[in-house]
Amino acid sequence: MDSPRKILDDFGIAPKKSLGQNFLHDPNTLARIVDCANLVPDATVLEIGAGTGLLTRRLAANVGHVIAVEADERLKPILEASLDGYTNVDIHWGDFLKADIMALVGDKPYSVVANLPYYITSAIIRKLLEAPNPPTQLIITVQKEVAERILAQPGEMGVLAVSVQFYGHPELISRLKPAVFWPRPEVESAVLRITVYDKPAVDVPDTDLFFRVVRAGFGQKRKQLKNALAKGLNIRSTQAQAVLEQADIQPSRRAETLALEEWAALCIAVAQAT
Repeated sequence: MDSPRKILDDFGIAPKKSLGQNFLHDPNTLARIVDCANLVPDATVLEIGAGTGLLTRRLAANVGHVIAVEADERLKPILEASLDGYTNVDIHWGDFLKADIMALVGDKPYSVVANLPYYITSAIIRKLLEAPNPPTQLIITVQKEVAERILAQPGEMGVLAVSVQFYGHPELISRLKPAVFWPRPEVESAVLRITVYDKPAVDVPDTDLFFRVVRAGFGQKRKQLKNALAKGLNIRSTQAQAVLEQADIQPSRRAETLALEEWAALCIAVAQAT
């Protein structure tokens, strides 16, 4: 199969940096991504960013239905040619962040397999995990730094790690060198699998309140939790100290040191105090 560079040259199209277009072309990497998804023949797969169709074709050869979303309509003739004869592929044109996931996949189970645009990776992951019908798993190619942030453990956790690990279990599949993409990105990449839980990892009285507390805690990362919560939740310092003590958390700790269970306990304490 032709490389993305040759395909784009043949159609007179140049990659757009503004769309984060770095096309994954290495056949071994593409095969590994499909293999690690463990897809059954009647599976439904949502691909975000079909590009030149190299991954789309491999998915279509292995599953019952591929729903691909692509923002760059310049690629229409390329995808029409690349996917000619694949009757199990539906292409939807537009910005995935503006798309209605239920309209795309309905209420049936599905997996996400995608080489995500790096500049909107976090927003895409959040949209998927918070969807009314979230995927059962995400096999995604992301910037290595983002993968490390998602995989972080207490002591180094941020909002992204807490958010992802609240909804699912992330694991590193492989690290990727820039050479497997064209154009080559300036950073290394990684393939992650996020296995989505049937219900969140911890019980909380209200998901919106949970994330409001988390964002407050990380709002002033270098400050002690007592001060960060007071400012972020717009409460007195004495109230912040009280809810932390109720949750059995030292007020002098910092947000990055808390485990999911501690954030849940803090959320419960805040809910009981209001």
